[in-house]
Amino acid sequence: MDMEQNLVIGIDVGGQTTKCGVVDARGTVIAQTVIRTDTYDTVEPYIAELAAALKKIIAEAGAEGAIRGIGVGAPNANYYTGDIENAVNLSWGRTGSLHFAAMLKEAMGGIPVSLTNDANAAAMGEMTYGAARGMKNFIMITLGTGVGSGIVINGEIVYGHDGFAGELGHTSIVRHNGRLCNCGKTGCLEAYCSAIGMARTAREWLDMTDEPSLLRSLDVITSKDIYDAAKEGDALAKKLFDYTGTLLGAACADFIAFSAPEAIVLFGGLARSKEFLTEPIERSMNANVLPLWRGKVKLVYSSLKESDAAILGASALAW
Repeated sequence: MDMEQNLVIGIDVGGQTTKCGVVDARGTVIAQTVIRTDTYDTVEPYIAELAAALKKIIAEAGAEGAIRGIGVGAPNANYYTGDIENAVNLSWGRTGSLHFAAMLKEAMGGIPVSLTNDANAAAMGEMTYGAARGMKNFIMITLGTGVGSGIVINGEIVYGHDGFAGELGHTSIVRHNGRLCNCGKTGCLEAYCSAIGMARTAREWLDMTDEPSLLRSLDVITSKDIYDAAKEGDALAKKLFDYTGTLLGAACADFIAFSAPEAIVLFGGLARSKEFLTEPIERSMNANVLPLWRGKVKLVYSSLKESDAAILGASALAW
């Protein structure tokens, strides 16, 4: 490999695993690996394992000396400070502030490290390589274990005063007697429209009714189980998607009101169920949005290759 070629590293820090890859300027992941995130109680040994894994894939790619920067997407990550703060989904990040970018930069021999939250990283990746290429105003919503969001206005990610702007998953969608969310609030969008939230709805409905469903035979229900049941024609599973999509669409109508985006871009595991989500989201969004935006905001899905999407999103930071 030409040692003058510009390459970057993208890192997606998830609650269970961390995905890492060496990426070229065309958005090709030329070497990648995965390590466990959740086997450490403190950040120092995790950083050491992460640095070792990065050095290994740099060697595999023949890219020693060619890495211009490292981009990291992580929960509760602050772009301004490079810190991860009170990340309850990370075994080593639940309390206090960790100087993550500085620690990784030191472990990697001074390679610059940029850090942002995982949803902002996804938005960067989609704007650089994916469905939002060419868009200057859009909202990225990530539907996974939680509900994250990245807001792009005039071609720039919105970080706000303190670096934490864009927590749309923690806006209230159920105002009275809403579910308790992991954040400590009640009624959050995340508590209903994440993969875990949808599974909670399924269990509640099964307990409240005698309606037959393929889901009744399962001790533990996941969003994929609901998707598989819906594919089999299960009526309850289809109702679950309609309910979840209706709530998400109503939330999107509110989001449109503050930034007038060209599109809402959906990303993440639950977004793969688009044949069951698209109609209720669009119906609810257009029923609840102000008339001047009705029918004008597109609902699109991530176009990035699933296995590379998180790495590409993080790598976009490093360019």
